[in-house]
Amino acid sequence: MTQAEQFMPESNALENDEPVVTGRVKWFDATRGFGFLVCDEVDGDILLHFSVLREHGRRSVPEGATIACVPVKLDRGLQARKVLSIDLSSAVIAEHKPSNSPRERADRKALADAAGEFEPVEVKWFNRVKGYGFVQRVEAPTEDIFLHMETVRLAAVGELEPGQQLEARIAPSGKGMTAVEIRGAQ
Repeated sequence: MTQAEQFMPESNALENDEPVVTGRVKWFDATRGFGFLVCDEVDGDILLHFSVLREHGRRSVPEGATIACVPVKLDRGLQARKVLSIDLSSAVIAEHKPSNSPRERADRKALADAAGEFEPVEVKWFNRVKGYGFVQRVEAPTEDIFLHMETVRLAAVGELEPGQQLEARIAPSGKGMTAVEIRGAQ
């Protein structure tokens, strides 16, 4: 039995017995040139490097895109060796809203002054390429709380993953609730 056969279902293979899996893009950082796929067929995430996207004329893929690939097991986990197809219909596409007025920026000092004390939150999702994401209160996860990349940079908390526990100071803004300061869970 090959290494690939040890972690792949037999029914989903190419003619030359290379296993094929289909997963969704968890995140992809175009600047760093890699991201990860999540797939129910295998344990763990599958590393997706930009080099395997070249034959599809791409250097990156959006979050949520569905990708069929041939993975290989390496020392550090699974990596896509070949991408067979990319379906963008399931991708999360950021809406572009044209505006005739200058872009409104939040007044960070005013938001910080209006923010409450630190409280427990959980990362819903965060995309570094887009520069934002959302967290939810742990005790009352009823509404999404906006989290901007600048707030993450200032906190120096590193990569954010869905389900990660943090603490945040939250303030109301013109578009809903905003996390104005975050830190690792205490």
